[in-house]
Amino acid sequence: MPSQIELYEEMCRLSSHMAAAARERDWDSLVELERDVGHLRKALLASPDDGDLVADLARKRTLIQRILDDDAEVRRHTEPWMERVRHFLGDAERMRYLQQAGDPGTAEATAN
Repeated sequence: MPSQIELYEEMCRLSSHMAAAARERDWDSLVELERDVGHLRKALLASPDDGDLVADLARKRTLIQRILDDDAEVRRHTEPWMERVRHFLGDAERMRYLQQAGDPGTAEATAN
């Protein structure tokens, strides 16, 4: 099993790729990379802290900060897209509601 530092380093590498995928709007790659990071996160939680505490702590702090920076970059690119999707889905739901309200047969069918 990889050490915690190795897991953090791999998460950092993948988070950098995630930021690049978000910049390029490569959503499929972003989803796949997020899945991979999730597996690493689970492995990290299951792994014992096996390193030199003082030396590893500084390295872990650096890696975690990079991961957080990459996460902020991903969010800068995905949040506007997600807001458009929410707006689109909300509009579609309102249209469906209005169509059902305007068609007594549809409203009756949904009541049953």
